[in-house]
Amino acid sequence: MSWTLAITNQKGGVGKTTTAVNLAAALQVLGQRVLLIDMDPQGNATVSAGCDKSALALSMADVLLDEAQISDVIVQSEPAGFSLLPANIELAGAEFALVSRIGREIKLRRALMPLQADFDFILIDCPPALNTLTINALVAADDVLIPVQCEYFALEGLSALLETIEQVRLALQPALGVAGVVRTLYDARNLLAQQVSEQLLAHFGAQVFNTLIPRNVRLAEAPSHGLPAWFYDRNSAGAQAYDELAHELITRSTARGERASKTRSAP
Repeated sequence: MSWTLAITNQKGGVGKTTTAVNLAAALQVLGQRVLLIDMDPQGNATVSAGCDKSALALSMADVLLDEAQISDVIVQSEPAGFSLLPANIELAGAEFALVSRIGREIKLRRALMPLQADFDFILIDCPPALNTLTINALVAADDVLIPVQCEYFALEGLSALLETIEQVRLALQPALGVAGVVRTLYDARNLLAQQVSEQLLAHFGAQVFNTLIPRNVRLAEAPSHGLPAWFYDRNSAGAQAYDELAHELITRSTARGERASKTRSAP
């Protein structure tokens, strides 16, 4: 059963795109069929996955504006091997054009419907803002995966995001849930990071993934080479952390599938 995850946090600089790209690569390495969707006009996930955003013939903008079939826009990330729906600055224009269109919040969900059986995981990298693009991602998703940097303002931003998720749930996507919280840019030597980590565990409990994503030079360098960390330096602490996170996510996906199967078979 496919699992669509919106990777988002309204606060920027929390490792959102890093998580989207490296998790996509790690899942693909583990034999999962993965589609990564770049919903940010900056196109950082597109570049990090090895795609030249300035040379795109078709992009997410064409999908949302009904100017191209989604299957014609998908490209393959090399050498990672996962599928990619790329984006560039044209997505900003598409967002503006969508404002006057009926059903603008469900464009992505409708586009993804024919692909559900083709992938095990669909990961959506969202922009660091609450806009039409982010709402599209939340409405299309089954659950939200939340990267949180272990720093002073982390919990404040998280509260705002949870309010947004609840609003989307009430108005547009009743089944939207939270898949989990990922602690990113973690520095074990920093007392504040430790304290924020403990606060997250106290507040969210089992929803917090066990894996800690460290501050890591290789993770920071990899995007400039158009590579996920696993293909840039698979022995780095960052690459290994995302491998561990991918294992955790697969375990949660299996449990999710079992729960759904029991629900369907219940009298």
